[in-house]
Amino acid sequence: MEAVNPRYLVDEHQTPTDVVLTIEEWRRILEELEELEDIRAYDAAVTDRETSVPLDRVADEIRQRRGL
Repeated sequence: MEAVNPRYLVDEHQTPTDVVLTIEEWRRILEELEELEDIRAYDAAVTDRETSVPLDRVADEIRQRRGL
């Protein structure tokens, strides 16, 4: 993952309350999270030997999640 450059907003006690990212950074983070979700779904399907799921069904579910 590429580095992000967050900017922090703080309250009157200098306690961080919010983070500001560029839209490009935010989109990259969302893409990474979607990919991680796909990897976790794949790993769960592979490790669950009692219930097998056809590869084409898994691929269809991934496409649906990504809106493809």
